Formats: sequence, C-alpha cells, structure tokens
Amino acid sequence: MKFDIIGDIHGCYDELMDLLEKLGYRFDDGIHIHPDGRMPAFVGDAMDRGPDSLKVMELLFARQDRGILHYSPGNHCNKLYRFMKGNQVQLAHGLEITIADWQSMPKKEQQNFRERYIRFYEELPQYLVLRDDLIVAHAGLKQEMIGVPVNRKIAVFTLYGDITGKFHADGRPVRRDWAKSYKGGPWIVYGHTPTEEPYLINKTANIDTGCVFGGSLTAFRFPEKELVAVPSSQPYQPDRFHRFI
Repeated sequence: MKFDIIGDIHGCYDELMDLLEKLGYRFDDGIHIHPDGRMPAFVGDAMDRGPDSLKVMELLFARQDRGILHYSPGNHCNKLYRFMKGNQVQLAHGLEITIADWQSMPKKEQQNFRERYIRFYEELPQYLVLRDDLIVAHAGLKQEMIGVPVNRKIAVFTLYGDITGKFHADGRPVRRDWAKSYKGGPWIVYGHTPTEEPYLINKTANIDTGCVFGGSLTAFRFPEKELVAVPSSQPYQPDRFHRFI
C-alpha cells in the first residue's frame, strides 16, 4: 500500500481540498479516492484554530464510516474529546473556535456531532503502523516505544512530543528534539510542531508546515519519500514557527 501522509490541518478545509486534488485524488460519493489506489493518512489535529474544523471532521467521519480512515490523534483531538465527554477543559488555543462553531448548530445536530466525535476518537489507535517501514504518530515516537503496549508515557509522547515541563517566554512548551537521536528501522512521520519547511532527519519527517499560521499544508508520499505542498490562505504569523537547530 502506498500512502500520502498529510500534516496538521487545523480546520484549513480549502487547503486540504487543494492538496488532495494536487495529489491526484478525486472526490466521489463523499470521500476522496485515488485512481492508483493510494490512501491518505493524517498526523492528527484536524481541528481548532482554522475556519472550517467541522467540515474537515465530516470528511474524516465519512472515511471512518467506510473503514478507510488512517488517522493518528493529536493533542487538540484529545482535548476536544475530553470536552465532549463533559470534562472541564480550557477553551483556548483554538478550541474556543471549534466549540463556537459547534454551538451554532441546531441542538439536535450538536448532540449528533458530540456522539459521533466521541465514537470517532474512541476508535482511533494511539499511533498508526501503516507498514513495517512506516509509522505515523502525531508528535513522534521513540524507537524503544515501537511495538510495546501503549502506556501513559507513550500516549503522552505521541500527543505532545518530548516535553520537558518547562516553557518558553511566549508560553510554548520546551520540547527536546527526539528525532535527532532516532535510530529505529521504520520511518516515523509526525507533525505537532510547526516549521516553515518539513524537517527530515534519521528516518523521521515532521510535516506540520503551519498551514493555519500562513505556511503551507504538506503531504509526505510513501514509499517515494516525496513532499507535496499547497500554500495557505491564512494570515502569515512568523512567530508561530519553530526552527530546529
């Protein structure tokens, strides 16, 4: 199976449509199909911050209903899940936009979406093993975590990366560059940390190129290891991009 792994969408529906078309997909009966049998996969965080989170989610629901969804949940996915389950969460970092859109729906549609999203999230694996040589995890995965039962440490790592517990002056968490020391066999494709250009090192690929911050939406084609991107239509926010050293 050949895959097109797509970076963090964050509600950028139009850019997602542009990227899927550029990759050769055609929209047919509610889902995107590739004439060569390729499949899209997603690094997570499809929602929050951008203008059309609910439209993006409906596309993903349709793929899950057909049994052809490949999606690795991110921290924004997890937070929305906790909200929909009735937990107290802070409405910030773009979640407030998704919730406002959801609350603008008629009450019956709100309830249907809540129930559908809970089922959506609960059916997702913590990370995707797509092939023997390809894993997709939202914020990454260390080699010693591959193939062992998922515990809390692994779950936190896949959602948030290699966090230190410290924060930058602007409030962003300080994270270690785990990919620099990765020596595993499979490729790890991930997102979570927006960079102006994809960050490829040691059989790892960070493809969150900050579409919602005015960068681009990027796909990593596998096994070709080719990058395909479309420009964002969102306002450019240069301070939101991380620069790996």
